[in-house]
Amino acid sequence: MPEPWFWGEDSPLVRPYLLAHERRQAEARRQRGRRRALWLAVHGIDVGPRLIHGREVTS
Repeated sequence: MPEPWFWGEDSPLVRPYLLAHERRQAEARRQRGRRRALWLAVHGIDVGPRLIHGREVTS
């Protein structure tokens, strides 16, 4: 009987460095968004959250 095929995402031991890289990229993306919102707020532009505690906030 042939061996079953395994996909990389099925194994927890596959490429931990790649997972760490993806997490760093996601955190960097969130940080850029926070910095951009702060820069815009300094210049008087409100780009605050559209959802707060699950409720839509209108401008």
